[in-house]
Amino acid sequence: MTTLYYAPGACSLAAHIALEETGAPYEPVRLNLADGDQRAPAYLAINERGRVPALVEDGWVLTENTAILRHVARAHPDAKLWPEDLRGQAIADEWLCWLSTNHHPAFAHIRRAERYSDDEAALAGIRAKGADTFGDLCTLTEVRLAHGGWAVAGRHSVVDPYLLTFWTWGRGPACRFDMAGRFPAWTAHARAMAARPAVRAVFAREGLDLPA
Repeated sequence: MTTLYYAPGACSLAAHIALEETGAPYEPVRLNLADGDQRAPAYLAINERGRVPALVEDGWVLTENTAILRHVARAHPDAKLWPEDLRGQAIADEWLCWLSTNHHPAFAHIRRAERYSDDEAALAGIRAKGADTFGDLCTLTEVRLAHGGWAVAGRHSVVDPYLLTFWTWGRGPACRFDMAGRFPAWTAHARAMAARPAVRAVFAREGLDLPA
């Protein structure tokens, strides 16, 4: 039995899509972060960090998005979610590291400014600088996607749902970026993702609007 703990629209969206892409059975368990479900004792017993996603396989727990994405891809080789050649694998790892260590922390400065200062007067400045940094990172990602197609060597992989996650954050209420206007190549990628049945199923389950 495989269980994925997720929150709608959170970074767990990437792992949720990747699991759906495999076609293997799993149980998606929804947490409401606004209600504090991630801090409930029952969930902390699974993931003491109190964050999503968390993947549970027969009692074995794996956390951290990039680790889950790699594991899902390698555990389901028939789904072809991980490149077969060494350089393709290296590029996939490069993408996952780039997104998790740059985009995610920058966005956290917008969405969770209170993590970075106890001074209430400083929070607006932290959010503003976070938005500038996130926008600059999105521009660099746009350049990498300007060749068209998927992120890695023209083939779909677990990198692509992770990219889609950050695209949805860019258009969301924290940033309200004009994604199509500022990042047309990335938006074309998001629209290609929206055509995939797994993405459509997960967006429906999480109550999210598909890229249009």
